Amino acid sequence: MSENSINKGGIGFTAPHFKATEAGQKVLEQGGTAIEAMVAAAAAIAVVYPHMNGLGGDGFWLISERGKAPIGIDASGKAAQNATLDVYKEFDSIPARGGKAALTMAGAVAGWKEALSISESWQANLPLSTLLNDAIQFAEQGSAVTQTYVDASNKVFDDLADVHGFSTFLKDGGVYEKGDNLTLPALGKTLRRLAEKGLDDFYHGEIAEELAKDLETAGSPIRLEDFHSYEAKQVKPLQVTTSAGTLYNLSAPTQGIASLLILALYDRLHTQGKTPTDMAHLLIESTKQAFIARNQYVTDESRLTADLEALLADESLEEMLKSISLDKAQTWPHVEKHGDTIWMGACDSEGRMVSYIQSLFWEFGSGVVSPSTGIVWNNRGSSFSLEKGSLQELGPNLKPFHTLNPAFAELNDGRRMSYGTMGGEGQPQTQAALFSRYVYHGFPLDKAISEGRWLLGRTWGDESHNLKIEQDFANEAADSLRARGHDLVIVDSCNELMGHAGAVVRLESGDTLAATDPRSDGLALSKKIN
Repeated sequence: MSENSINKGGIGFTAPHFKATEAGQKVLEQGGTAIEAMVAAAAAIAVVYPHMNGLGGDGFWLISERGKAPIGIDASGKAAQNATLDVYKEFDSIPARGGKAALTMAGAVAGWKEALSISESWQANLPLSTLLNDAIQFAEQGSAVTQTYVDASNKVFDDLADVHGFSTFLKDGGVYEKGDNLTLPALGKTLRRLAEKGLDDFYHGEIAEELAKDLETAGSPIRLEDFHSYEAKQVKPLQVTTSAGTLYNLSAPTQGIASLLILALYDRLHTQGKTPTDMAHLLIESTKQAFIARNQYVTDESRLTADLEALLADESLEEMLKSISLDKAQTWPHVEKHGDTIWMGACDSEGRMVSYIQSLFWEFGSGVVSPSTGIVWNNRGSSFSLEKGSLQELGPNLKPFHTLNPAFAELNDGRRMSYGTMGGEGQPQTQAALFSRYVYHGFPLDKAISEGRWLLGRTWGDESHNLKIEQDFANEAADSLRARGHDLVIVDSCNELMGHAGAVVRLESGDTLAATDPRSDGLALSKKIN
């Protein structure tokens, strides 16, 4: 599990796998930027946590320079040009696994390139061979299999064992054991080529040609033209001003609006609560209002029917507050969203900060692995609907709904905070819990993350829609929450179901705090600099 959950220093990095943290921190110690460190870590974690993320997935960035408005990068994939309702007419819904699930372009690598162009405006970038070196070594020489990898493999084995190329992640046709050495030589070769030829090769070179051929063989509608036409893009983040400071997240197609709504509502409610149970109840009720709005409006940006910023306006928030009571829970459920991913945060010596999230959607994504490149492809397109007129109706070149949302805050006292988590529905809930504990209720950063948490709705393939509470928090809160009308179940303490959270905070003094989640295999590092 995680180590070194909180440290002070001038530079800092946190990730849910210790090897990714070490890769990112190494770049920071070499004088690299927070963006360069994040690219190094993103490549590394794609190798050592391949069940959670990869080069065949998506990415979203929030990048902050002190005194400047944060910049967002949307590196999520569009549906293939051939991905039409007619192609899927034999299905009642889009398959979650296999070739037909691999229907959206992978944007992560394009996002790395776009972010590095921003880094280049700050200072000369380190060579790609330096940034990708650790990832290459992990792929070629191997890394120790974690328990989360074993658990994910066991969970999906029956669904994915026979999917095109998935044997890449199996040992003699079965599941690896914890501590086994996992090598990914084809992925190592691909990373070496990217280091040599540049990241554009993923979309316009030999790698693109190999991927397009392998995906077509697997039954995917993606073709080479989809690679050639794809670009990540810089975007303006959503923002909301609260009593604590200004909070930022990404707009459609992400659920960033839900994360901001929860905290904007709780900002107006937190003084009502007197106990940790009150805090949890009010955050849960705020989550319900945020999810109702999210499900009603968030889709591909070209199909938005509402200004998401307007949902954060005073009059909109006041209307939502009418449905929140300190003493009574609103009935639930509404439609859930689920998925797996990784979140990482960084701060460099100049105080530049990154909040980054990278994902395949479900564990191992579609399960389709390109034999030529070793890249596993996402299944984010399974978020589309085959129902005509649906808010998420499938269509060529459209983006599906994304649970992914990296968070960032600039607080009134000068602190700047990069924070986030994996966990589908749990992402905005965990963000709200750790932020509220740290900012509103004065918890130390590590305790804000490690203390018992809750999850409303479904995630990680769970079928129930009720409220899950970790045992250590339930000991003090369960009876009171039930009395208010919450339908809840108690789960084990320090439960991976609650996600892998993390945070990096830059203090006004220049010191940096970094914290990771004991529910992960993560590591948080920071270091004083001269």
